[in-house]
Amino acid sequence: MTTFWIVLGLLAVVTGYDLTQRRHAILRNFPLIGHLRYWLEAFGPELRQYIVTNNNEERPFSRTQRRWIYASSKRENNYFGFGSDNEPESSSNYLIVKHSAFPKPTPHAGESGYDPMHPIASAIEIGAWTGRRRPFRPSSVVNVSGMSFGSLSGPAVEALNKGALLAGCFQNTGEGGLSPYHLQGGDIVLQIGTGYFGVRELDGRFSLPRLKDLVAAHPQIRAIEIKLSQGAKPGAGGVLPKEKITAEIAAIRHIDPTRDCVSPASHTAFHDVDSLLDFVELVAGETGLPVGVKAAVGDMSFWNELARKCATSGRSIDFVTIDGGEGGTGAAPLVFVDHVGLPFKIGFSRVHRAFAEQGLTRKVAFIGSGKLGLPDSALMAFVLGADMVNIAREALMAIGCIQAQRCHTNHCPTGIATQSAWLARGLDPTLKSVRLANYIVTLRKDLIALTHAVGVHHPTEVTADQIEILDDRFGARTLREAFGVHDPTITLGGDTSRRAA
Repeated sequence: MTTFWIVLGLLAVVTGYDLTQRRHAILRNFPLIGHLRYWLEAFGPELRQYIVTNNNEERPFSRTQRRWIYASSKRENNYFGFGSDNEPESSSNYLIVKHSAFPKPTPHAGESGYDPMHPIASAIEIGAWTGRRRPFRPSSVVNVSGMSFGSLSGPAVEALNKGALLAGCFQNTGEGGLSPYHLQGGDIVLQIGTGYFGVRELDGRFSLPRLKDLVAAHPQIRAIEIKLSQGAKPGAGGVLPKEKITAEIAAIRHIDPTRDCVSPASHTAFHDVDSLLDFVELVAGETGLPVGVKAAVGDMSFWNELARKCATSGRSIDFVTIDGGEGGTGAAPLVFVDHVGLPFKIGFSRVHRAFAEQGLTRKVAFIGSGKLGLPDSALMAFVLGADMVNIAREALMAIGCIQAQRCHTNHCPTGIATQSAWLARGLDPTLKSVRLANYIVTLRKDLIALTHAVGVHHPTEVTADQIEILDDRFGARTLREAFGVHDPTITLGGDTSRRAA
């Protein structure tokens, strides 16, 4: 009987500790049983010797990829021992970085020139070419992608913004509007979606006065992004069920809390390329900020016309964010997730080529999005023509996401993709912000290391001939051959690549 009470007492102590500690949302939300997750993670490599699933089979992100993100965010050892689990010669579309015989030196801790933040500033100033009153040169080429308050909890959004401030990068608001959780000191790119949330009248029409008031009140808003579509569900709108709409969300979005919040499939403020560019110039002229668009890639006639008119009409976007069809979202129809929208590599390379042919690649900034939060994927995006990359799901993993894939249920166990006050309380924004910053800094560090390995200083200087794609028949093609990346030494439309700048 004495043993029973001792065990019960120990369990009570552990439960009390779990409920009051702030480092782990899982333990705070699920005391006692949450330890099972960490035990399995700790002993996973040994256990998986006897389990069928290997390190690279799980999706959307493999166990190996998640382990690297978690370790990086906690500043733990993110190295891997005993060689690669991959088999390049029997894999399709396997990326190989061709290192130089004379790589650039990368300083390490304690050496002269070492910077623990590993900054990589953008090589392009957004809005300079179009003469915006407030052009913006991002201080980091790695930034936080659009994820809305409403889809994410308040503490999650706060952690992302505080982490962005620590890492010296910007955070995109997503289409849900600017919330108090976005205003923790980090730079902001304000996204305007088809619902115009936060900058709309109650009937859903876009409101320029509301936008101007918002920008005037918050100088940390550095640019505006008009979302045409997103990778996980291009061509379709979204719905935030009224059950998830709190009074706070309704006030921020300026919506009726008694009805489902619907994002239409398309905009009402414009309807074609000409009216889109008119809208861009109106917003930029009234706010002074750079204005860009975000979209997944489908029909190329839109992009060809947009590039041509940006080059010839005296009206232009300042940046374009390309989202891959493999991008994530809180919820979407399966057929859209799997079959609508081109994958990032294909879609991005086609759009970049269209703008290169019009001589715009040193004028319009390109941002890549869609599973680019790992060093090899990010470097590939830069080689295809990106000036920056935005990361979403990987950023969520850095603040605690365990890929439970319950984003659409309002029952996210880590308190990230939920409006449940009980679950959200488990996420400590201050502690998790440090983990996000650690992850972004580590990603930049590895990007610098890869860049130096091929013999150049900035990721945008790596050429498409320095990356090869292997197939499963002992063949290989450079990224230039695979995707038709233009040669930076060849003049296209009166312009050379931004790498020549």
